[in-house]
Amino acid sequence: MAGKFIHKRFSDININDPFFDSLKRDYPGSATSTEFTKWFAKKAAEGKEALVFEDEQGVGAFVNLKPGESEEIKLSNGRVLPYDSRLKITTIKIDERFQHQRIGEGALGLTLWDWRDQGVNEIYVTAFEKHASLIFLLEKYGFNYVGDNLNGERVYIKDRRDLDFSDPCKAFPFIDGRMDHAGCLAINMEYHDTMFAYSELANTLQEHVDINVANGLKKVYIGSPYSLAFKAGDPVLIYRKYTGDDGRPGYKSVITSYCIATRVERIKMQGQFLHSFDEFLHFVGNKSVYSEFKLKNQYDNEKNLTVIELLYCGYFGAGNNVNWRWLKDNGLWPGTHPMNFRYTRSQFEKILREGNVDVDNVIID
Repeated sequence: MAGKFIHKRFSDININDPFFDSLKRDYPGSATSTEFTKWFAKKAAEGKEALVFEDEQGVGAFVNLKPGESEEIKLSNGRVLPYDSRLKITTIKIDERFQHQRIGEGALGLTLWDWRDQGVNEIYVTAFEKHASLIFLLEKYGFNYVGDNLNGERVYIKDRRDLDFSDPCKAFPFIDGRMDHAGCLAINMEYHDTMFAYSELANTLQEHVDINVANGLKKVYIGSPYSLAFKAGDPVLIYRKYTGDDGRPGYKSVITSYCIATRVERIKMQGQFLHSFDEFLHFVGNKSVYSEFKLKNQYDNEKNLTVIELLYCGYFGAGNNVNWRWLKDNGLWPGTHPMNFRYTRSQFEKILREGNVDVDNVIID
């Protein structure tokens, strides 16, 4: 399986891959493959790119965006959505062989990151009612149904001016401006690089394993803390702990990413079981780097055991990660264990800015 999505030129994508057959059939205004093929060829001639996920069988996912521009949307009931700055997802398709592998969640996440970075007010997509799994995903991540267009497709819109912060998924990839503190999690580099596949590092060979946890936006951390400085709903910084035996760990251990804690479940406390093993497995799902054998070992032997579900809201990127030395020198390493750190909003924002994040475009007041 391919490691992650890449941006790929249309001219380098095999349009004859069976993956595109249904797109050719469903393309507006065409009962054959002709119109879709013409559109595809035009994009190739223009040097355009799409977001593509491939494996040894060929194309597995495809997303194309139309750059944000001011336009109106006409609905079949006569309603017209007035001109506004909107990014359109013109095409989004995930192959059925990736069902339950969280590829769709990853594709939508990358698209919403792009929308955030473009700074336009709205993002929208159209989908036929038969595409139930796509519609479920859109609604989960905050798209609202506004009516059908003139082609009989359902129109879904997400507006950064009207975000539902009661659910971090619906607000993704933005952070609620009412936050007043943030936590931190230290994750060994060999696990970090699978969980947070887009949190790349400059001049560092990252370990990476291609499993479900790398694909989706939801991640699960499993640890043995006695106490935590954050709760569900709080932002959490992700600290990649360098565990190699070469180099200078003070410069190789870095904060790479920021998340929202969406669930915190105590499984064991002081040796007492609070949930059954089956419940533990259910909480973890396919969002963890651990095998079931490893999970059983933790369940049986750890004195304290906690499951922390995280929503992967953003990353700093190669060259922007914030190392331990900078944190220490700037009074932002307030103890010995990151899990006990409780950053104020101003401290959290300072770390984001050091990671070259546009804070005003991420935290929405």
